[in-house]
Amino acid sequence: MKCLDGNYYHIYNRGAHKQPIFFEDENYFHLVNLFIKYFSQYRITIAAYCLMPNHYHLILKQNETGSIGSFLKTTFNAYTQAVNTRFGLSGTLFQGQAKIKHIDTDSYCLQVIRYIHLNPVVAGLVTLPEEWEFSNYREWIGTRRGLLIDHELKTGYFKNGEQYNFFVNEYVETRDKKNVAKFLFDED
Repeated sequence: MKCLDGNYYHIYNRGAHKQPIFFEDENYFHLVNLFIKYFSQYRITIAAYCLMPNHYHLILKQNETGSIGSFLKTTFNAYTQAVNTRFGLSGTLFQGQAKIKHIDTDSYCLQVIRYIHLNPVVAGLVTLPEEWEFSNYREWIGTRRGLLIDHELKTGYFKNGEQYNFFVNEYVETRDKKNVAKFLFDED
């Protein structure tokens, strides 16, 4: 898929054979550091991310003359090589190429961001999304400073972190699986 400048995309993938892609906390930190290393080089804005034990979600915007494809290739090749070296593995870590879905409305974008920030809660890994260290939810609610957030998008819809937190918690209280079905992995 050719990504268009100024557009947001939901990118996700999981481990080959649904196996883990993160084996220790340092793996998560390493991937986040790779995001930091490459996002400006490839002119990408990382609006939201959530790294889960066996999959990941990203909301990326391709800026003018940027390349989401090159960012993904460089970042995840470097990550796979590091994990393979660290654990004496070989071959692919991921289940094929990442899925890329164009986000065509602001409403859809906000729903997907909320969905990915709730992933660790839905999976039972934490009780509250802010407890999961490996997403940028804390940046969205203002309890952690970081480079990997689209401040323009956030402040365009929420006056402060408390408003975003309310937006997320409102959904938790009224969760309806059919509303998130389009964001779930297609079972192959």
